[in-house]
Amino acid sequence: MHATLPHFPEDATNEISAYFVNAWGNRERIDYGSGMELNFLCWLICLERVGVLSESDHIALVIRAFWRYIQVMRILQSTYWLEPAGSHGVWGLDDYHFLPFLFGSAQLRGHKYLRPKAIHDNEVVDELANDYMYFACIKFINSIKTASLRWHSPMLDDISAVKTWEKVNAGMIKMYKAEVLGKLPVMQHFLFGSILPYEGPPPPSETSNERTHGGHVHEGWGDCCGIPIPSVFAAAQEREEGKKIEGPGIRPVPFD
Repeated sequence: MHATLPHFPEDATNEISAYFVNAWGNRERIDYGSGMELNFLCWLICLERVGVLSESDHIALVIRAFWRYIQVMRILQSTYWLEPAGSHGVWGLDDYHFLPFLFGSAQLRGHKYLRPKAIHDNEVVDELANDYMYFACIKFINSIKTASLRWHSPMLDDISAVKTWEKVNAGMIKMYKAEVLGKLPVMQHFLFGSILPYEGPPPPSETSNERTHGGHVHEGWGDCCGIPIPSVFAAAQEREEGKKIEGPGIRPVPFD
């Protein structure tokens, strides 16, 4: 695939391909989280750094390439019932994703009429979901979870009280740095190289848990190798037994 891209340096194939390959979930744990999502973003960043993409492509990369990636991931999540990796449960934005909310709030910056509280109006959400990433995410969450947004997504409910999208976006960036880029359980899996080098302090020394957990450091509930968190699609299917739940993916074939 990379060989067909204009101006792509052949010697960068292995390094850049690693980000792309690791952006679709973990084949052993059958899970997906913000670390995999970060890999896709880094794949795009690498393509820019080697000269395939430029700053003028940024808007198209988000609303076309990245959003298409999210749509494909929704299919994989609903088809294979991927477990959320390191989810914060109801105290998170989404069981799987973070960046669509960050980019989605940026897309709405400066909007003359829409305010963050509009996510509570289902008619507005349905009407705008095809045009705005943030509202598309809200519609998707509402389609697979019961009760109101206030109950199943209190973090998003709290954010909706913010007056402007500019403040929402600034908060999303701050939260992403703290909860994804600043978390060792996420970043210990990240791949550094010549294009995206690591310039921080040396990693911690080996611990007695290295052989058991592959050297991973665990900090609390829901970490990478810790307590498995059920897929929201599996939970919805259990709740609505016999009913096809919302989602573009094919339903798994039972083993009988």
